[in-house]
Amino acid sequence: MDEAARRSGLARLSRAEKAELRYHWRLWARPNQLAPEGGWRTWLISAGRGFGKTRAGAEWVREQARRHPEARIALVAASLAEARAVMVEGESGLLACCPPHNAPQFEPSLRRLVWPNGAMAFLYSAAEPETLRGPQHHFAWCDEIAKWDNTGLRAIRAWDNLAMGMRLGEGPRTVATTTPRAVELMRRLCAEEADGTVAVTRGATYDNAHNLPRAFLREMKRSFGNTALGRQELDGVLLADVEGALWSRDLIERCRDASLGDPPVRVVVAVDPPVSQHGDECGIVVCGLGASGIGQVLADCSLARAAPERWARAVAEAAYAWRADRVVAEANQGGQMVASVLRAAEIALPLKLVHASRGKVARAEPVAALYEAGRIRHTAMFAALEDQLCGLMAGGGYEGPGRSPDRADALVWALTELMLGRSGAPRIRNI
Repeated sequence: MDEAARRSGLARLSRAEKAELRYHWRLWARPNQLAPEGGWRTWLISAGRGFGKTRAGAEWVREQARRHPEARIALVAASLAEARAVMVEGESGLLACCPPHNAPQFEPSLRRLVWPNGAMAFLYSAAEPETLRGPQHHFAWCDEIAKWDNTGLRAIRAWDNLAMGMRLGEGPRTVATTTPRAVELMRRLCAEEADGTVAVTRGATYDNAHNLPRAFLREMKRSFGNTALGRQELDGVLLADVEGALWSRDLIERCRDASLGDPPVRVVVAVDPPVSQHGDECGIVVCGLGASGIGQVLADCSLARAAPERWARAVAEAAYAWRADRVVAEANQGGQMVASVLRAAEIALPLKLVHASRGKVARAEPVAALYEAGRIRHTAMFAALEDQLCGLMAGGGYEGPGRSPDRADALVWALTELMLGRSGAPRIRNI
């Protein structure tokens, strides 16, 4: 309909009809937010942030609940808190999508929603795979599957336990919504696209530009345009590993653990200073060593295009915030500047100046071996740092973002100091 016909048609609607209009999802949805045709069992929406994945998942669940009064639906997120905050109570969640006369009643204590016609949805945490062992469902919506905790293969176990319970009704189906990351579960689902059991919808943040603030889009393009992080988080591209790299994304995911169940007994801040403030980044990475001997990547405080006083101050602030035991810096690139600023800030920390007698990749190889041995944990997602790690090539060379892997080099200095030097063993501070 053209604009005039559309306005004429809207003018003829009653007030009640106009109120109902906002809940007609097929009228408002983009084609790539609607379920594809075919005999798929899993619909994977792999797209950039702000694409409208959550709304698409919630509307699909709402439609199944409307059509199937007997439906038992699983809602699975990385945690129960996220299932409630995003899938149920979020701005694009189920309670916001359903019209008042057909809204489900949310019973937090029972972790379920009940629609007026009898359909039910139950909340689950992917971090507790065993809770999905036993329950049966007709349908399921799994949110942000690429960020599910995969420590001990939890994400895979949660998905498999859910799949084994998808056995009610004639055609059980699952929708998975996520921003792509190169984890095992994502690779498995994408590999199954060829046989037709998995239908994949891909998209970018910019597909939903008319519903996003222009200032947000400008800032995203300015900050992340033409970067690996931007391709993943905005363009929705599943980044492939660089063949021959010391680190793979799957290796890093296996080493990710946000629980920090083993508090660090020793903390090091390492800095890889830039040659000039107009050149490379200043890599500033905080790492710790737990009592169990496991190394921990705690923070990435790196700066781009910073004056010496600014990045040196950032080193001092990181050391103070994390109560660091030592600061490690290259002697030939600003090490004395770090020492001066630490003294000016009255932070009495020992400073170790290191000499880069070997190239960045050669220094990184023994640290990569620590990852392979399962002796390192990333306590959060450090996207820019991890992109650089995955660009360091075995035998030499760098094929990651930017001109130089400064963040990765700082990480290597920190973990070398903690785990590969004489001071690598934890010490008792006091009794």
